[in-house]
Amino acid sequence: MGRAIRNTAQTAKGRIKEALGRTTQNRQTQREGRTDRSMGSLKQAAAKARKAFKR
Repeated sequence: MGRAIRNTAQTAKGRIKEALGRTTQNRQTQREGRTDRSMGSLKQAAAKARKAFKR
């Protein structure tokens, strides 16, 4: 359960960072946010796949 929360938090952090970068017109921050969001989403998808094959 801890990993799921951590991955969701990373996705949320990425969304916030990306929005901040968009607001301040800072492309690097925006890119970092997009990366964090993508990594969190990929980790969540991997966890779902592991759970599906575990059954």
